[in-house]
Amino acid sequence: MKSGVVSYGAYVPRYRIRPKDIGAVWGSDGEAMGRALNIKSKSVPAPDEDVITISVEAARACMAKVDVEPTDIGAIYVGSESHPYAVKPTATVVAEAIGAGPVMTAADFEFACKAGTAAIQTTMGLTLSKMMTYGLAIGADTSQGAPGDALEYSASAGGAAFLIGTDRVIAEIDHTVSYTTDTPDFWRREGQRYPSHGGRFTGEPAYFKHVLSCAQLLLKRAATKPEDYDYAVFHQPNGKFPVRAGKQLGFKDEQLDAGLLVREIGNTYSGAILVGLSAILDEAEPGERIFAVGYGSGAGSDAFDFTVTPEITKIRRNATPTLKEQLKNAVFLDYATYAKFRGKILLGGAVS
Repeated sequence: MKSGVVSYGAYVPRYRIRPKDIGAVWGSDGEAMGRALNIKSKSVPAPDEDVITISVEAARACMAKVDVEPTDIGAIYVGSESHPYAVKPTATVVAEAIGAGPVMTAADFEFACKAGTAAIQTTMGLTLSKMMTYGLAIGADTSQGAPGDALEYSASAGGAAFLIGTDRVIAEIDHTVSYTTDTPDFWRREGQRYPSHGGRFTGEPAYFKHVLSCAQLLLKRAATKPEDYDYAVFHQPNGKFPVRAGKQLGFKDEQLDAGLLVREIGNTYSGAILVGLSAILDEAEPGERIFAVGYGSGAGSDAFDFTVTPEITKIRRNATPTLKEQLKNAVFLDYATYAKFRGKILLGGAVS
């Protein structure tokens, strides 16, 4: 018996802003920054959107694809680093919104950008142990970047929800491994609005050390090679890191392209790896294999080896817009509107 993905759903806000429009305000070459990051635009949440609303939209999309009663969900975990409340769980609101409450267990997870993959591993254990039939794992963020900081060019919004169980599985989790160390590449203290980061240190020895080490552990555990997979998706802080990591491991562009959404929507943090995986599941066929490695600052990686099953042909993948369809509905903002939407402009006119 294996646990795996029973259904999935993703949501990305329709609003976008281009790097050139951010750079123009701060006197920098935004187009050059966009090229350096391999990001054409990033998603922006509307004023009434937050991690709760994004999680609810993703969860509803997930449940719309299958005939599963929300009351059969025993656990709901929401991974994020931008929960609306410091003390008040996002997960309980999501449970009520989709008609799953009261659930056996609900909680918010935090581990920077890998909180959503940690939630998947937790729900795997709970369903394999038969404590419950299904668990819902969500990764979502409305990520923060201080005005003028390099993060402002990439920090975006979006999320995805995965229904995990052992029955009617559309993508079996054949293997999962993790690699974790105390590497302080990125952090935000309690009460601080914007995070701090270690600049180039966030690449080496943070992102690449953990992603590559975890990926190599998974290949060893599964006794596989990159060419054994049809798709590969890595955490996407920008458009260059995941491509470089994939190429170093031996993956090719055609394996990476389907899940590489950062170029259009930026870095959705806890949503990034799960939104990319959702885009792959939008088109994956039975028998295909997926290699996925998430990353969270602080620092750690979770990796998964998936095999798509014939069950994927039985779910209603067209019940909700695919990621490709969502990306077509972009509405581009100028910086003033973006700053208003993100609360960067205070009533007194100062930029926070």
